[in-house]
Amino acid sequence: MAYIDEVITGKVSEPDSLMMIRRLNAWWGDKFVADITPANCKAFARHRENKPIARSELGYLRAALKHWHKNHAPILIPTITMPPAPPARERWLTRSEAARFLWAARRTPHLARFFILGWYTGSRRTVILRAKWSLIKLDDRIMYRKPPGAVQTKKRAPPLRIGTRLLGHLRRWKKRDGKHDLLIRFAGRNQGEAIKQIDRTWHSARIRAGLDDSVTPHVLRHSRATHLMRQGIDPWEAAQFLGMSLKLLETTYGHHRPSWQTNAADAK
Repeated sequence: MAYIDEVITGKVSEPDSLMMIRRLNAWWGDKFVADITPANCKAFARHRENKPIARSELGYLRAALKHWHKNHAPILIPTITMPPAPPARERWLTRSEAARFLWAARRTPHLARFFILGWYTGSRRTVILRAKWSLIKLDDRIMYRKPPGAVQTKKRAPPLRIGTRLLGHLRRWKKRDGKHDLLIRFAGRNQGEAIKQIDRTWHSARIRAGLDDSVTPHVLRHSRATHLMRQGIDPWEAAQFLGMSLKLLETTYGHHRPSWQTNAADAK
């Protein structure tokens, strides 16, 4: 409960986090810290069947233990045996696929906005869902992913320059939004309320667009990184724009650059 109350509550990702913690509790709830052994971790992964999900859930267990150790009472933190990390995803959207998705999302304004922001900025889901007009400077063409002075975490979220195409969308949205600060919010009866979960509407639009289930919200970040590399954008500039380490960008997306390994391949 301490980890939920002190870390999870209030975050945009709260619903997803709570779901994972409930699954953890169903299996680990009647066990002690001493029961967190390699054998039990492997048994949990077999029980969950979905290895990537089991890995994420065990990550929450480890984070909760570390939080308790640091903020409440020192404990001997056991080594948590994780399932192997899944291979890096290669899926990214072509421009025609992006157009199909947007057409399918045209009657769901908050989903269309989510897609457009993700497509043009490559920001993570949580950053897009909490985007506010107070963090966007249209005249300066700067979008802050986090409030100035916010605590920086391992998930980097630096400011970014607003491109010309995105600027047109933002100016049009701003005229419609009036005094509302949230960009991604409910309309109609729940007008103005934040949207914390995008998966259901995303799933429906994906099916209408005829796209396979590998097209998740995170594919927008993959797509932006891929297109930046395919257009030959300087890797340092691309990494800064995406809020991604240069090493990760080069390792995961470097093969999309037109000049990738050209000198080595053509060497005599």
